[in-house]
Amino acid sequence: MATFFLILIYLAFISLGLPDSLLGVAWPAMQPELGARLDTAGLLFMVIAGGTIISSLASGIVIGKLGTGKVTFISVLMTAAALLGFSYAPTLIWLVIFAIPLGLGAGSVDAALNNYVATHYKAHHMSWLHCFWGVGATLGPIIMAQFITGQNAWRSGYFAIAGIQFALVIILFFSLPLWNKVGNQSKNDLNEELDNSNANAEENTKNTKPLKIRGVKLALIAFLFYCGAESTMGLWGSSFLVNVKDLPVETAARWVSLYYGGITVGRLITGFITLKVNNKTLIRAGQVIALVGALCLILPLASGFSLVGFILVGLGLAPIFPSMLHETPARFGKEHSQTIMGYQMAVAYTGATFLPPLFGFIASQFTIKLLPLFIVIYALAMLLGSEKLNNLLRKDPLSIKKTAKSTAS
Repeated sequence: MATFFLILIYLAFISLGLPDSLLGVAWPAMQPELGARLDTAGLLFMVIAGGTIISSLASGIVIGKLGTGKVTFISVLMTAAALLGFSYAPTLIWLVIFAIPLGLGAGSVDAALNNYVATHYKAHHMSWLHCFWGVGATLGPIIMAQFITGQNAWRSGYFAIAGIQFALVIILFFSLPLWNKVGNQSKNDLNEELDNSNANAEENTKNTKPLKIRGVKLALIAFLFYCGAESTMGLWGSSFLVNVKDLPVETAARWVSLYYGGITVGRLITGFITLKVNNKTLIRAGQVIALVGALCLILPLASGFSLVGFILVGLGLAPIFPSMLHETPARFGKEHSQTIMGYQMAVAYTGATFLPPLFGFIASQFTIKLLPLFIVIYALAMLLGSEKLNNLLRKDPLSIKKTAKSTAS
């Protein structure tokens, strides 16, 4: 029963990933029909991500009142209705209106399912959970590309994705009675894992304000620029390939799907690698691989190398986010891990909200050729924040304890 239920959660995370990659892929076809500017996609993306931030911040209260199952059901229903609205939207204003429930639904289900898996299943399931987000984010561009090819029918693509979401809504509705029952049967040994990971981080932090714990702000920097890199690449990658590499829209959509495919495959593999390799190594290796992929896009190479670059960036980004999430209690202790986790998710969504539109504005003023350079800058900032944090903890492993004492006094 618990395994079947975990599959259901994975399916829900696929549905979370499906809409995330659609806008960037469909925008080259949507823009001329709507008569919009290039950077208008950044505005829509900001509205969606803004709704995600709001619903994530409110998710603790909402989940406490309704429970994870009902929140997941309502959230997927909201995203399905919003995607259906996208397919019929007559003007840009209507797209903005439907972007609001799309973002609100995505944030609630993301927070709900991440928390549920973290508290009911073992740690490696976190990587696999985000792997299934990648499955959805990979399938989204593939489905959209099929409708864009020959017909330029981006509306039909949104309609098809909405249909898939509504099918999941029906499944979730009939599974509602299972959530509490299965949850009580599948409690994991999370506390034991965290107790073994970093006992020093747990001492003397009860009276410490989370943001005053040394290293927290460095971790937040890494989350900010991770989501900036992932979202900027996903939103503007297709436009980069169409306008700079002269690829057809449908080909660009398929190449972007391979970027998300790199994230998906990377997270699937990471779920097994975590049994042998620690999170710090996975984070560092991912950042370096993403840098190499971005450099492939900067160098004046044949267009085929752009595909290699997209895949490498996806593979590099794959282990970073779930590994940083899982490392939180080990870095900062269980006492404040949930609060700090909330800060990290809020900062991550902030990066996804503002950094892609920022690049869109700059690209509209100058050139979209700057995309690989911005990915390099984001990856370097992320690497710098992570390595400074690692050095802090390596040189002074009791720094958290000392910070707690000083702030408590």
